Amino acid sequence: MPTSLTTLATQHLATARDSSSGRSAQTLVGGHTHTLRQTLIALRAGAALDEHENPGEATLHVLAGRVRLASGDTSTDGSAGDLLVIPDARHSLTALEDAAVLLTVAKLG
Repeated sequence: MPTSLTTLATQHLATARDSSSGRSAQTLVGGHTHTLRQTLIALRAGAALDEHENPGEATLHVLAGRVRLASGDTSTDGSAGDLLVIPDARHSLTALEDAAVLLTVAKLG
């Protein structure tokens, strides 16, 4: 049975708006014990995922809204429909407006 990313993004954005952290997430495929993991993350405008390490090869598909992916002195903005490659370095993600993204990670090792 297919998963509607549009429906899930809408649901998680509503949860993120009401959350004290300003975010909501759900792992859709895989998990910590698998090589491949896909997680839908919703962020209220201004909410962020603070700087953290990249656990492997990773991409970010912006499903709704706008985000900023930053690493060191470099940042890239993404809008709905954009696919961003996450750098192999410490990085952060900030919602420039209410946003939902699909994080895909292929864990190293």
